[in-house]
Amino acid sequence: MILRRYTRLMMALAGLVVAYPGGAARAGSDALQAACFAPDALRALDGEKVITRGNHDFDVPPKSGAAVIPATPIEVARRGAIRRVDLPKGEKLIALTFDLCEQRGEIAGYDGAVFDYLRREDIKATLFAGGKWMRSHRARTEQLLTDPLFEIANHGENHRNLRLLDSPSIQSEITGPQLAYDSARRRLATTQCAARAPDGLDAVPQRIALFRFPFGACNASSMTAVNDAGLLAIQWDVSAGDPDPHQTPQMIANAIVRSVKPGSIVVAHGNGRGWNTAAALPLVIPKLKAMGYSFVTVSELLARGKPVIAGSCYDTRPGDTDRYDFLLAGAKAKPPLGATPIETGSLPWLTDSKAAPEAKAKPPASSGTPLPPTWPF
Repeated sequence: MILRRYTRLMMALAGLVVAYPGGAARAGSDALQAACFAPDALRALDGEKVITRGNHDFDVPPKSGAAVIPATPIEVARRGAIRRVDLPKGEKLIALTFDLCEQRGEIAGYDGAVFDYLRREDIKATLFAGGKWMRSHRARTEQLLTDPLFEIANHGENHRNLRLLDSPSIQSEITGPQLAYDSARRRLATTQCAARAPDGLDAVPQRIALFRFPFGACNASSMTAVNDAGLLAIQWDVSAGDPDPHQTPQMIANAIVRSVKPGSIVVAHGNGRGWNTAAALPLVIPKLKAMGYSFVTVSELLARGKPVIAGSCYDTRPGDTDRYDFLLAGAKAKPPLGATPIETGSLPWLTDSKAAPEAKAKPPASSGTPLPPTWPF
């Protein structure tokens, strides 16, 4: 890993372009990361994975007065919930994704062992980060966005269920992470260490391009708002199942290996809500490599094929994330007027003809009870 990183660093310092397995090419930002962070600063810290509840320090975003960078709305053909990518025959690429979300009244964790392993093995991944998480983990956010292995994506401001929000609240959830990302990028730009790698910041995109719905739950109004903001909506077709404390490392590895296919998008967690995630990686990554797979970011995966777009947002079957409407808000809660679910066939951008209509949400037997601390996505 040290030799690979040294080679990329020398190329970055020389102003060269680094080619990656996914076919995309971009200037390496190892120079910026090396200038700003010592190797020891990147490593996991004891206790950093632990979630702290009852802390409201970062609940309210600071009033910076900054505006979100304008973006072109997503074209019709790419609107909707992207679950995976159809690749040309013979290409075996997959995208690992890790959610870094945080709700109000808590400080979520940072599973440093996950990122230590990915760096050690030179594995690329896309990180869906919440705005609040980025604000409460400033140093880690700056480390991650300077790392050429990782792509930063949007996972909502406070990890709220967008199906239950009115339009202004939906916009806040969408724009919050971009503002937090902008703030982190500006902080780096003003540091003395960034001056030692003057071109390094050019490799860090100015805006986030991908969005993952909190809880994997959406409806027509929230999907439209996300796509109109210039964000592709990224779901997944393979779940690690790591929010379940009963999942052993081997069970997580088996679940991924059993379900993965070329073009798959795998969801896992890097914020302390994943049980045994880091321990599962040394089991599953070598196996996937032996099966011929290479690892790319979601954006690189999308650049190599055609996105498979579903008519609704779900985990394994249409309608299965509707339960969060009731688990989070109580059985009597109702979505705001006009916040209707997406139904298969109702979207002009629908390309996944095999998707089933979204099931009507029904409150579970335990509706009204608080969501357990192991809620996924």
